[in-house]
Amino acid sequence: MSAAGNKKPNLEARTRVLNRLKRLEGQVRGLQKMVEEDRDCREILTLLSGVRSALEATGDLIFETYLEECRADLAQGQGDTKAIVEAVRLLRG
Repeated sequence: MSAAGNKKPNLEARTRVLNRLKRLEGQVRGLQKMVEEDRDCREILTLLSGVRSALEATGDLIFETYLEECRADLAQGQGDTKAIVEAVRLLRG
């Protein structure tokens, strides 16, 4: 959870991301169980939609944290705007 070259991790952001990922893990396990139990497709798709949204929100949080760290580096005369552009490209997929 730190920008390239940034040695000081944002522990609060890391905790938030890990909590979201743990919730996502539980939701994915729930999806697996629903498929194993041959549950109704609408129920499965509803949960799948929630998983997608939660995953995107987690990605947004990671990206926002990265941008804040890059902004702080740039304010100190460090950092590289190319890294920000690369991160945006990665996020777009």
